[in-house]
Amino acid sequence: MRAGELRVYPGGEPDEERRPTPKQRRVAERVRALMDELGLDLGDPDLSETPLRVARAYDEMLAGRGGEPRMRTFPNTEGYSEMVALIDIPFYSICAHHLLPFFGAAHVAYLPGDRIVGLSKLARVVEAYARRPQTQERMTEQIIGAIVRQLRPKGAMVILQARHLCMEMRGANKPGVITTTSAINGAFVEDRVRQELLALLPSRPSAA
Repeated sequence: MRAGELRVYPGGEPDEERRPTPKQRRVAERVRALMDELGLDLGDPDLSETPLRVARAYDEMLAGRGGEPRMRTFPNTEGYSEMVALIDIPFYSICAHHLLPFFGAAHVAYLPGDRIVGLSKLARVVEAYARRPQTQERMTEQIIGAIVRQLRPKGAMVILQARHLCMEMRGANKPGVITTTSAINGAFVEDRVRQELLALLPSRPSAA
């Protein structure tokens, strides 16, 4: 096999034991060309399978591309009116500017109106928006937008706290810095309601 050539395993791939998809093969060829341009030795045993591994990794990390994730909501038959909050939802995303990871925790809260939603659905909305090329600011607005449109709550608030490897590994080279973004809707504009959520937040998100 020539250096850098993608290897085919008729009995299944040793890495994750599955054949690559046609798209993954095309991406892997381009990754191989990039590595070659950077002067990396594709004959190195540790690098020879890297193009395909990178293609599979990005295919997984960017699997959330698409429109707004749908949530199944339910009538608020009990008339629950207090805050519902999910704190410290871990997420991993890819910076749209450098294709490097940023990661941390999302804090999501809403005040129910006529409908409520299963708690896992809120976490899945965070995950869906994280798994696409993102900026932290846009992701924050997208999450609260989906909640407001689909739940029509009395109020909602989303806070993201994250570390960005594009700032830690290059550029400013400032490891450990936490970037915080927030989006507020409805009743959370009131300081009392907002402070109720802020009091629940950890001093540093567990995922960061």
